[in-house]
Amino acid sequence: MADQQTYHGSCHCGAVAYEARSTPITQAMSCNCSICRRKGTLLAFIPASDFTLTAGEDALTDYQFNKHVIHHLFCATCGVTSFARGSKPDGSQMIALNVRCIDAIDPDALTINRVDGKSF
Repeated sequence: MADQQTYHGSCHCGAVAYEARSTPITQAMSCNCSICRRKGTLLAFIPASDFTLTAGEDALTDYQFNKHVIHHLFCATCGVTSFARGSKPDGSQMIALNVRCIDAIDPDALTINRVDGKSF
């Protein structure tokens, strides 16, 4: 297993910022569900324990739909969704990082795994 790295991400205006620990992120998920398709997010998943919100809890707005199991969070100022909070089927808490919002990641260099989320 590769060593973990610390990634820094934020919304566009910087009001929401975070640190995330993960093995090197080389892949991302592209989902075609109604919200991911419209937002254009590319997602990488980590346990909630490896995520630290460093700024902006009070700047986050929460949007939920369908089964209400994912908190689609976005900055109330600039509207950017830099991450989401949710639960895996086993109940463990996870974070979905929008890799487009991580400073050190070039989305064009990632392997993109496509998921048919509109069929869920």
